[in-house]
Amino acid sequence: MAQLWGGRFTKDTDKKVYDFNASIGFDKRLLNEDIEGSKAHVAMLSKCGIITQDECRSITEGLDRILEDVSSGKLEISDKYEDVHSFVEAVLTERIGDAGKKMHTGRSRNDQVALDMRLYTRKNVLAVKDQIKELLCTLLDVIEKNTDTVMPGFTHLQKAQPLTLAHHFAAYFDMFRRDHSRLCDIYERMNYCPLGAGALAGTTYPLDREMTASLLGFKGATNNSMDSVSDRDYLIEYLSALSIIMMHLSRFCEEIIIWNSNEYRFVNIDDSYSTGSSIMPQKKNPDIAELTRGKCGRVYGDLFALLTTMKGLPLAYNKDMQEDKEAAFDAMDTVSACLDLFTGMIATIEFNKDIMRSSAAMGFTNATDAADYLVGKGVPFRDAHGIIGRIVIYCDKNSKSIEQCSLDELKAICDKFDEDIYEAISLKTCVDKRLTKGGPAKEAMEEFIREARTFLNGI
Repeated sequence: MAQLWGGRFTKDTDKKVYDFNASIGFDKRLLNEDIEGSKAHVAMLSKCGIITQDECRSITEGLDRILEDVSSGKLEISDKYEDVHSFVEAVLTERIGDAGKKMHTGRSRNDQVALDMRLYTRKNVLAVKDQIKELLCTLLDVIEKNTDTVMPGFTHLQKAQPLTLAHHFAAYFDMFRRDHSRLCDIYERMNYCPLGAGALAGTTYPLDREMTASLLGFKGATNNSMDSVSDRDYLIEYLSALSIIMMHLSRFCEEIIIWNSNEYRFVNIDDSYSTGSSIMPQKKNPDIAELTRGKCGRVYGDLFALLTTMKGLPLAYNKDMQEDKEAAFDAMDTVSACLDLFTGMIATIEFNKDIMRSSAAMGFTNATDAADYLVGKGVPFRDAHGIIGRIVIYCDKNSKSIEQCSLDELKAICDKFDEDIYEAISLKTCVDKRLTKGGPAKEAMEEFIREARTFLNGI
């Protein structure tokens, strides 16, 4: 059992305690970041005269070889080491001798792991930003092709007013655009380097923390050494942002699942993103959408696990914080997989445009426009609302839509109706008259598309 802290101990740790305490099983994915941080640290130590240039060169070359050997499979990260940091230092010292023992000068595992996790998270934020951009591009492609695709809009899952598929997808575009913005904010706030904070109180060595931060691409060094090693706000913030992304994906998946049902038939999910039944040969199930919807709760759980871990911890570092990694890694892996598959599903989905239009026509989605028509004839809106309500009751009893009523039928309820009512409540008119910013009219959507394309070109 390889341990970095055994100097004051006279007995070996109990094997069960060692296994319970070890993190090598999950923190080995931080190998790249651990080596990246160590190389920056020894470069700074050399520049500050704490180690020699030859020692720095030997350590750096040794670290590079470890990374190459692990990547090629020549070297295995063994569970005989407590954590990835122990593994790297032990293998390095074994290979280059005493110079390897100097790598940890002026550094604690507390600030070392804080750095590794921050580096790893920072890379993941950038990767998810790229995935969000790819999804936004896919959504915008659908939007551009469907500014004339009329469909019903819903409230309470009841048909409400006519709009277009472009307008519906634009709502999700803005949700994911906000997600992208949150990721940018998180990146800015977390982009400070904790290395050099030591265990909690800094170090007596003359470190140049700003140099280390610069070498690692950070905006600067963190301000307080105690906060540096005990801060997990950036992870909580990131898992919160990932949870919101998953909530948006889950809402979208819910609609795709509904639209894919036999009752709606608005979409056909491509075979490559569907599965079948082992007993019912007719089935084509939206499993990717359902799994993504289900995994939303998993990411919520990761967020609340981390919040609960951190809620009662005194300053500074506590071993509880080791629990941050599995939750964070799970959330990152889950969101990345869901974004990838969801984007592919949307890119290949087929829209049944005629069915969408027929559904909008048969759900009284033009009732508000019929009321607005009467307002234009001088009827107070509240009275117009009541008149159209009576017409809807009449249509329900007679199994027809408002536009299928004859003028005589309409006049029997209100004499303000005239021939122009049919043009006023046509689906095209209902959509195209909603020209205000954010509305479904083609003119408004074309402005949205121009702005969205500019946004995507700028990120």
